[in-house]
Amino acid sequence: MDFPHGVPTGRFCNGKIPSDFIAEFLGVKPTLPPYLRPGLTQEDLLTGVSFASGGSGYDPLTPLVVSAIPMSDQLTYFQEYIEKVKSFVGKEKADHIISKSLAIVIAGSDDLANTYYGTHAEEFLYDIDSYTSFMASSAASFAMQLYESGARKIAFIGVPPIGCIPIQRTTRGGLDRKCANNINVAVQLFNTKLSTNLHSVAETLQNATLVYIDVYTLFTHMIQNPKEYGFDVIDRGCCGTGLVELGPLCNQFTSLLCRNVSSYMFWDSYHPTERAYRILTKKFVETDMGPFYDK
Repeated sequence: MDFPHGVPTGRFCNGKIPSDFIAEFLGVKPTLPPYLRPGLTQEDLLTGVSFASGGSGYDPLTPLVVSAIPMSDQLTYFQEYIEKVKSFVGKEKADHIISKSLAIVIAGSDDLANTYYGTHAEEFLYDIDSYTSFMASSAASFAMQLYESGARKIAFIGVPPIGCIPIQRTTRGGLDRKCANNINVAVQLFNTKLSTNLHSVAETLQNATLVYIDVYTLFTHMIQNPKEYGFDVIDRGCCGTGLVELGPLCNQFTSLLCRNVSSYMFWDSYHPTERAYRILTKKFVETDMGPFYDK
């Protein structure tokens, strides 16, 4: 809706998402195109692309729920991308470009919200402690694979308090639509394990920077102190009723929209608005990027 030119792009948001803002704040380009978008130019590829697929996760079952691209395939596309860069500028310069580029991994929310607590598919095999350990182990393995592919500056973004997103309030928060505390506890458990595992992996890597970025704390503060960030509504999405609609259900033909999307923290019942993403990403770029500079 608010994305440049108003053309649908597959972003689960009313406008830009974190990858776009990171590219913008770092002065690279206004938005980050998906690698699989037809017609990408050499300049598009050399200045960065996104391999992400909404609905994927560390658990191989997670992308199957919504027909997303598995992270293993995303990694394959990344390796294919590197070969394209080599064909443009040669191996030596390509290796330099990749080693100086920032690789950002954002996953985990859909594993917990959709696969574990949504479909319950993994509850027969894991309790939440063992499942979060499995997720964190998968993340650490993915970090190693990125490193082996040539990435040297890698950031993993933790999971926000998804127990407080509108759809979880609706389905698990009771009549008062409170935050689903059991899910937030699971998120914190995973984030702790993710941070620990990444630290262990980082100690084994040479000439590389691997960091964990906490978004849980700021996200929680935004929910608890909405006026401080200019939000009026934090428990409903802008789209439709704001209680259950998400993704494709938010469109001009099937849903009414709120009058002022900037006053809402959530676009639909699952995903934040462009303005919320801007606040979260700005903090990351301003306070968490230090380890990547001058390396």
